[in-house]
Amino acid sequence: MAIEQMTMPQLGESVTEGTISKWLVAPGDKVNKYDPIAEVMTDKVNAEVPSSFTGTITELVGEEGQTLQVGEIICKIETEGANPAEQKQEQPEAPAAAETPAPASENRAEEASQPNKKRYSPAVLRLAGEHGIDLDQVTGTGAGGRITRKDIQRIIETGGVKERPEEPKTAAPAPASLPKPEPKKEEISYPASTAGDKEIPVTGVRKAIASNMKRSKTEIPHAWTMMEVDVTNMVAYRNSIKDSFKKTEGFNLTFFAFFVKAVAQALKEFPQMNSMWAGDKIIQKKDINISIAVATEDSLFVPVIKNADEKTIKGIAREINDLAKKVRDGKLSADDMQGGTFTVNNTGSFGSVQSMGIINYPQAAILQVESIVKRPVVMDHGMIAVRDMVNLCLSLDHRVLDGLVCGRFLGRVKQILESIDEKTSVY
Repeated sequence: MAIEQMTMPQLGESVTEGTISKWLVAPGDKVNKYDPIAEVMTDKVNAEVPSSFTGTITELVGEEGQTLQVGEIICKIETEGANPAEQKQEQPEAPAAAETPAPASENRAEEASQPNKKRYSPAVLRLAGEHGIDLDQVTGTGAGGRITRKDIQRIIETGGVKERPEEPKTAAPAPASLPKPEPKKEEISYPASTAGDKEIPVTGVRKAIASNMKRSKTEIPHAWTMMEVDVTNMVAYRNSIKDSFKKTEGFNLTFFAFFVKAVAQALKEFPQMNSMWAGDKIIQKKDINISIAVATEDSLFVPVIKNADEKTIKGIAREINDLAKKVRDGKLSADDMQGGTFTVNNTGSFGSVQSMGIINYPQAAILQVESIVKRPVVMDHGMIAVRDMVNLCLSLDHRVLDGLVCGRFLGRVKQILESIDEKTSVY
C-alpha cells in the first residue's frame, strides 16, 4: 500500500485556483481511477474532478468552500498493489531520537514543519500588498504551511496581524533622509446589515463573476452603439417552420440561432471584430467561436459555440439547446467554456429592449440582442406599417475597435437579418 496525494488540477487556461464546492466521496470510500471525487468551481467552469488513482480515500485535506491554488493537495488516497519492500526503501526510517541533532533555533524547526510557507501565489502577494499585511507574521493553512488567499482574506476580515517586530538597531549610521512610507490603501467600507435583513453568502461562481466584471470595467475603455433591425420576414419564416422543425429534429428552432448565425457570418467579413487586446499588440483570432450567455437563478455561465461560421442555423440551434441543458444540469466541462472570441447575449429573452453589456474579458466586443417588438415604422413613400423590430446593442473595446468598423459590422448583421425569408435554408 502507498499513500498518494491528489492535487488541485488546472481546469482551464489561465486558471490558478479552484474552490471545492462539494465532495463526492468520504474517508474510507473506495474509488477507481477516473471516478469523480469532487465538484470544483473556478472563474471559468464548475467541473467534476476525477481521481488519478485506484484506492481508498484516507483524508480530505481541502474543505467544502475552501479555495486552493492549482497544485495544492486536496485529498490523500491509499493505493493498492504497491510493493511494501519498495515502499520501505522509498521512505527510509528516521534516525533514532538520540542521533537526531537538536534544531539550531525555533525558526529552523518552523521552516522544517512548513516547507511551503514562503511560496506565495500572485493572488496572495497582491492581496497582502494591498492591505499592508506582513506575510512573515502569517500562519498558513495550506499544504506544508503555505499561505493561501483564504488565509489573507480571513486576516482582512478580522483586522489584520501584528506588525513585523522591529529589527535590532546596529551601529551603522542612519541615512540622512529616508523616503516616506507609502500610505496604506483605504479599505472599502461595506454596508452593515440590520435587524430583519437577509444575508446571502457570496458563492464561488458569484465571486468569479464579480471579479471578471470588475476587471473588464476597470481595464477596458467601453464604448457603445446601437442599430435597429426590421426582422418581420425572419419572424414570419421562423414561425412558419418551427413546429415541423421541432417534430423532425427534436429541439426548438429559436430566433437566437438566426442572430448567432448572422453575427458569425459578419465576423468572417469583418475579422477586426474578432480580436483581443494584448498589451503591445492586437491579436486577431482565426477561429470564430461565439460565447453565449446562459443564466441560472443565481449564476451566469458563458459557454462557447466553436467555429460558428462553419455551422448551419440548425447546427447552431442544436448547440444552443445542448449547452443550455448542460448549464441547467451542471454538466458544463472546461472545454465548453474555453476559446470564445466574441459574445452574443440574448437579453431579449427577459424583455429588455435596450442595454449596454459589459465585455467578456479579454474579448473586444459583446452584442446584446434585445426583445423583438412590434412598432409602427415609416416605410417607403411615407407609408406607415406595423413591423417586427429589434435593437442590436454593441459594447466595444475602444483600444481595439473604432466606430467606423463597428458601424459597418452592425450594418452587415442588419443586412443579413433583413434578407432572411422563406427562401432561406436552416440546413
